[in-house]
Amino acid sequence: MNSIALWLILMLVNFAAILLFYKLFDEIGLYVWIAIAAIIANVQVIKTIELFGLVVTLGNIIYGTSFLATDILSEIYGKEKAKKGVYIGLLTLVSMTIIMQISLAFEPHVSDFAQESLEVIFGIMPRIAFASLVAYFLSQVHDIWAYSFWKSKLPEMKHLWIRNNASTIVSQFIDSAIFTFIAFYGVFPTQVFLEILLTTYVLKLIVAVLDTPFIYIATKIKKEKINQA
Repeated sequence: MNSIALWLILMLVNFAAILLFYKLFDEIGLYVWIAIAAIIANVQVIKTIELFGLVVTLGNIIYGTSFLATDILSEIYGKEKAKKGVYIGLLTLVSMTIIMQISLAFEPHVSDFAQESLEVIFGIMPRIAFASLVAYFLSQVHDIWAYSFWKSKLPEMKHLWIRNNASTIVSQFIDSAIFTFIAFYGVFPTQVFLEILLTTYVLKLIVAVLDTPFIYIATKIKKEKINQA
């Protein structure tokens, strides 16, 4: 059943996981999470569901957490660490795409039962991956620049929510518009395509707004680690 409650549960699980990775492994945990998000989001996005009465794709939540990860890196470790996270995400996506295309080229044994399913999932991957690479790179470059800009203008901790949202909301629009057009234009009927474009941004916008408390929690985790050192 596709319910709002189930969608919110999935979002909370993602937010809790990224904080767990950060608490256990510090900045390395964020890098690992960015790589995980790049892989899972580009598999989930192939699945369409009905939510709020509209056609939407999965993957919006975990993909949105990659922006949370880079914002945490920007806030605590600086712009260069955030850029490193973006490069890790890009390289992860490229590596996965190449490896899976080579894997699909193998002739399956007569006992194989997975080839058709893998082709369904990863056969479209080059187009999805290209769309993700372009959208991810441009939107993340903007997000890091915007976060740094707002941090220089509003450096106090009380303005953290402004920095987080002002950078991510615009970045998510850039990402949604570029990704949806490259990945799905001509694949779905026009009405479905427009619904996916609209809902992709709206859902990412919701994730961007609701992730605000978690960047505060991340900064608190860092302070606790410093005090324990």
